Amino acid sequence: MVDAVSILAIALLVGGVVGTLVPLVPGGLLSLSGVYLYWWHSGFAEPGAITLAVLTLLGTTTLFAEFFAGSIAARAGGASWLTTTVAAVVAIVLMILTGPLGLLVGLFGTVFAVEFLREGNVNHSARSAVYATVGTFASTAIQALLTSTILLAFVVAVFVF
Repeated sequence: MVDAVSILAIALLVGGVVGTLVPLVPGGLLSLSGVYLYWWHSGFAEPGAITLAVLTLLGTTTLFAEFFAGSIAARAGGASWLTTTVAAVVAIVLMILTGPLGLLVGLFGTVFAVEFLREGNVNHSARSAVYATVGTFASTAIQALLTSTILLAFVVAVFVF
């Protein structure tokens, strides 16, 4: 028989996958919460130590991607640390005020504007802005794949084996 804590753990894992697609919802943290809730409820028996370590690694990688992938992509495109910091703040504020479109427009526009003010080069500014924006999309895709993997691996490890 499935109990309420197991259902809640699975709901958190599913919420983790959905959360990766919704800005400001920490999908990796929800996934880890589901895993650790179930682990605690099972008396620290399920999932096993190796599975728990792998799922924890996947969850922390998801959190890293959520918080740093956009900045890393902007840096790869040539943007400065100042630019990535300012762009992150502006993008988050605009996302809260206007939604995901505000995040993308704010990110692209801020990276472009700050890099243009710093360098005076349209090509460099556009390249940095495109990298930052594509990095944000790539981060979302990576997070969705990782949280889906956590969900699938958890279900297989706990309920199949």
